[in-house]
Amino acid sequence: MNQQADNKEREIEITTDNLPLHCPTPEMRLWNTHPRVYLPIEKTGEALCPYCGTRYTLKGGALAGHH
Repeated sequence: MNQQADNKEREIEITTDNLPLHCPTPEMRLWNTHPRVYLPIEKTGEALCPYCGTRYTLKGGALAGHH
């Protein structure tokens, strides 16, 4: 995962190894967390966290076969 540990970076690229995607991620500092929310990124290749506004993109784009 390309991410700074303090979540100053608001755009994060993830790989399929990070699926299912949830925010906050394990690398985020505890003081900067919010309730865990799972983000559906497989269909579009992008997801926006409704709590903190972090934008996630899936390396390689949307996954084939996901509806």
